[in-house]
Amino acid sequence: MDIQEINRRVIEQFRAGGEIEGMHRERLLLLTTKGAKTGIDRTTPLMFHPDGDRVLVMASNAGAPKAPDWYTNLRADPSATVERDDETYPATATVLTGDERARLWAEITAANPFLVDHEKKANRQIPLVALTRA
Repeated sequence: MDIQEINRRVIEQFRAGGEIEGMHRERLLLLTTKGAKTGIDRTTPLMFHPDGDRVLVMASNAGAPKAPDWYTNLRADPSATVERDDETYPATATVLTGDERARLWAEITAANPFLVDHEKKANRQIPLVALTRA
């Protein structure tokens, strides 16, 4: 499975506004970050969890021991662009910690139990990132 090819296909289908093969469009967003080393814009399709006027994304990397590149990029520069539904907007990323992370992680994993497996497989705490409209 070539994840880069899958991501290219998902991004294309998302931006075309139609159905996304094998996925639920209403649960996806596109996150564009600036590469921490390259400075090049990188777009990644992600599942999200709504939380009031912000959205939460999970840096699970499908249970890999290393966090995904988009997370590293946001740690270097918290400015991002979010594409959700038919809207595009600038956002600021905040890594959630402490009680807030624990409360929201419990809510998210109750709705998406596979994330518990990702965290066990990764053998690390999965970062939870809030994207707030800038």
